[in-house]
Amino acid sequence: MLLLAAASLVAFVLLLYMVSPLISPKPLALSGAHVVVTGGSSGIGKCIAIECYKQGAFITLVARNEDKLLQAKKEIEKHSINDKQVVLCISVDVSQDYGQVENVMKQAQEKLGPVDMLVNCAGTSLAGKFEDLEVSTFERLMSVNYLGSVYPSRAVITTMKERRVGRVVFVSSQAGQLGLFGYTAYSSSKFAIRGLAEALQMEVKPYNVYVTVAYPPDTDTPGFAKENQTKPLETRLISETTSVCKPEQVAKQIVKDAVQGNFNSSIGSDGYMLSSLTCGMAPVTSITEGLQQRLRFIQKRHKNQLHLEPGAVSAAGEPEGRRQPLGARRLAVWWERLRRLIRQCSAA
Repeated sequence: MLLLAAASLVAFVLLLYMVSPLISPKPLALSGAHVVVTGGSSGIGKCIAIECYKQGAFITLVARNEDKLLQAKKEIEKHSINDKQVVLCISVDVSQDYGQVENVMKQAQEKLGPVDMLVNCAGTSLAGKFEDLEVSTFERLMSVNYLGSVYPSRAVITTMKERRVGRVVFVSSQAGQLGLFGYTAYSSSKFAIRGLAEALQMEVKPYNVYVTVAYPPDTDTPGFAKENQTKPLETRLISETTSVCKPEQVAKQIVKDAVQGNFNSSIGSDGYMLSSLTCGMAPVTSITEGLQQRLRFIQKRHKNQLHLEPGAVSAAGEPEGRRQPLGARRLAVWWERLRRLIRQCSAA
């Protein structure tokens, strides 16, 4: 029976890869596309801009520091694949004044055309124990990390819906999937991004606009180096249990998932496992994401059943001792659930 279950699982995985292209969004071609990257003067944002530029995109970099923007522009332009590509730099604080953000987005679209992909990468972090952090720190992190993503997205989403094409990327964090010691201010601002993204995806999916939420781990960026200066000992010890990723690796995965229209973007096997455990009822844009949710649900259900005391009665009123063990009947139930999942994804 175990061999049968294993063979069935392998067969289903192969089926997933065959069926997935039929129900997934059409990939976005980056050649000639206009990509706006906030927080694009350094770190992950700059690497995302480089990755898109390598694929033929026109880039608008948005950040506060003009000198860093010009430096990043020179670095990005080294990766051009044709002489028509342009890198436009705009200096603005995306978290302060929506009217100003809306105006600069209009300027960018007048020069390079409508925005095909927006990457919200502007963000900051400050670690510390809850009672040691100033109230102003919570306000600042929510402003930069959350409103700094709301404002640019709000400024471009109407045009995307009218054109019935677009990608909106929110760069959250693994601390936006799991609250951690020392991140009471940071985690809450990153969790807010997930709520925004899930609700927005439900609104814009009928218009062929897709949202991606990226959950990068600790990444070797200037922001991470600055964050380490204020980390409590406990937070530092937690961080040291995993390796630090290169921003180029993170950027490549985020761009790949955004182009494909995947809702979740995780980095490495640890990131995938964390996304599987915390996926909840997140939007499903591919059959693998749907399977991820369904298997998590089944896992929790069986875990609850295993914790029932002997002689306990199930929710249906059936004595626990009469329940059949995992076998042919249970395997058939699994297959039926998986078939329903495929039908649901196909209908979507």
